[in-house]
Amino acid sequence: MQAIAKSKYVRISPFKLRPIINVIRGKSFADSKSFLKVHSTKRVVPIIKVLDSAYANAKDLSSGQISPESIFVKKIFVDQGPTIEYAKPAAMGRAAVQRKRLSNITVVLETKEK
Repeated sequence: MQAIAKSKYVRISPFKLRPIINVIRGKSFADSKSFLKVHSTKRVVPIIKVLDSAYANAKDLSSGQISPESIFVKKIFVDQGPTIEYAKPAAMGRAAVQRKRLSNITVVLETKEK
């Protein structure tokens, strides 16, 4: 059984999220959740929300018969979303283009086979 959750237009660059995502890929839900809770950056907040949403979807699909230890992160990836571009003043009257990159986070949880 697979449970999927997505979060779109997260206002954090995908380059900043990918190192955190790579650590929890393949681990159990309980292990990945405990790792993210003790991580000291605020970048983990949207990842925790998507992970909790995927776990809630898994509980709903199995009608509440699933534990956090029996489910693991099968796939988790971050894609780049749209880029917000705006201009800021630069030297000699010019305008410098600033880019705010957005992310799309996808989590797929699956139960362990017995």
